[in-house]
This record gives sequence, C-alpha cells and structure tokens, in this order.
Amino acid sequence: MSGLGGLNKSPDGVVIGLVQMQLPVVDTPRQLAEQTRRIVDMTAKAKRGLKNMDLVVFPEYSLHGLSMNTDPALMCRVDGPEVEAFRQACRDNDIWGCFSIMEANPDGNPYNTGLIIDNEGEIRLNYRKLHPWVPVEPWEPGNLGIPVCDGPNGSKLALIICHDGMFPEMARECAYRGADIMIRTAGYTAPIRHAWKITNQANAFCNLMYTVSVCMSGSDGTFDSMGEAMIVGFDGVPLVEGGGRPDEIVAGEVRPALAREARRLWGVENNIYQLGHRGYVAVDGGAQDCPYTYMKDMAAGNYRLPWEDEVVVKDGTSEGFPKPTRTYQGTLEGTK
Repeated sequence: MSGLGGLNKSPDGVVIGLVQMQLPVVDTPRQLAEQTRRIVDMTAKAKRGLKNMDLVVFPEYSLHGLSMNTDPALMCRVDGPEVEAFRQACRDNDIWGCFSIMEANPDGNPYNTGLIIDNEGEIRLNYRKLHPWVPVEPWEPGNLGIPVCDGPNGSKLALIICHDGMFPEMARECAYRGADIMIRTAGYTAPIRHAWKITNQANAFCNLMYTVSVCMSGSDGTFDSMGEAMIVGFDGVPLVEGGGRPDEIVAGEVRPALAREARRLWGVENNIYQLGHRGYVAVDGGAQDCPYTYMKDMAAGNYRLPWEDEVVVKDGTSEGFPKPTRTYQGTLEGTK
C-alpha cells in the first residue's frame, strides 16, 4: 500500500514525491540560473499539491541537462548559489529535498553529485556518483563512499545515482549501513526501461529495503528521457509507478518500520542477514567466511575478469572523450 499516493499518511509513514522533471537545455550560466528557479518552484509546487509530503526527489541532471558539458562556468559548488537556493526552498516549504548538481573539481573532471537537504535547509547527505555511466559520462569517480543519513519521521536514507543501481553491491552497501529507503536518481532514456524496473525491484527485495527511483522526462531536442518514477516495497513489489509525462510528481508513502520489522523477524529470504551467516541451520551462527573470489580480489586491488584482455571499450574515446592520463587516487580519508 502507498496510502493512495500519500493522501492518507500513517503515523510512521514517509510520503515521497518523485519529480519526472522536464529535460532542460543548459548551455549558459543564464540557463543554469533559470533552471535553478524552476527546481525551486517545483519544490514549492510539490508541497502545495500534497501537504503530507515529507521528501521531494529530483532526478539526476535536473539542473544541468544531458549535454555532458563540463564548462567550468556551469559547474556548481556545494556552497554555491544553486545549492543555497535549494536549501532555502526546503526551509520555505518545510520539506526535505534530494537534488542533483555537477560539482566543480579542481583536481580533475567534475563530480556527479547528489545532495539530501532537510526541512531546515541543512545538508544531511553529500554523495558523489561512484559509477559514472561509461563510456558516455565524463565525471570523476566518486570518492565519498556511500553515506547514509537520518531522514524524516525516523527513516534512514541512502542515495545512489543512475548507473550505480545496476551494481547489486551498491544497494547492498546502502542496506548494510542501515538504510531502509534507497533513493535512485537518473537521467536514463527509454532503452534502459526494462533494466531500470527489474533492478529497482531486485535491489529492494534482496535487501529488505524500499527503493524510490526517478528519471528525467521528455525531450531536449536530442535526447528523450523516460520518467518512469517508481516506489518499490521491501518485498520487491512495486507500490507506485509513473509513466513518461514531463513534470509529473509521482507520490507515495513508505513505512520504514515495516522494513525494519522484516529485517528482524523474517527467516525465509532474509537475504542481507543470511549472506554473512550461510547455512545457520547446520552450523552455529552460520558460515561467516568470504567465499567470493571477486570480493577478495577487489579488496586486494587485484580485480580481473577471465576475459579482461578481450574487453574492447575501456575508455571514453568512442564517445569523443580523450584517453585519460591520470590514475585514480582513491577515496577521501575517513570515508568508507
């Protein structure tokens, strides 16, 4: 149940609005400022339209569009005017918000950054996309790990971005760190529709965690984004699904207490617990070793596929980006 799209809010519920934002064209600082105002206005519209709404979520690329333009004049800072406008919008409308920016990086390519801001205008979560959609996206790999934060009405939030959701390890990390709601923002276009739906469902079921996901929508004259907002229950069953109408706000209620109850009480298919307690019927506490070669190899810095030498696309040159010459410097100290 979703409380009829959040119209009927439970005492322990969190009502979430997913904005299928019209795909913009942003080539100049003036257009960036105009799009910032549109997002601020849409934040106010979301709260006016559904007074019970606790959290409004904007898709990846809602501020910058899909041009992949890395012009320094268009890049944002977390302490810059665009983010300050979003913070003020959350204060003015007494609502939490999830926003997307392309963040200036003095040491390399910009980051694809997502922010969660509370209803008092405080930044509660800052995430840099770990898995840019290669070979198409030029963004620097994220170096902040996968943070989680306390959310509205006792929830625990995590945020991943677009292609991140195709890696089951991403959702597992969100849940492992305590998230009961995982937000996934995206700019995906129609060819990804099927994969989008099944991964949103699988990420929920495999981790007993709500997933709430939204893409950009409409056309910018070149690209066509798909919308396809969806809220999936912790059992993997879709609760709310949107279509492709630009600027539609798809809303529903989730109840994190029910996800937490399932994590405590389920025996069959309590997969996130059972991953680390294999076969506990046969051995006390279950087997707690790591039988997965890829995990061991990645932790040791030796991840290598059996067909690694046969992989054809290994950089962005096929999309017109120069072959990189820098190596990755790792995550920031103190992050996981």
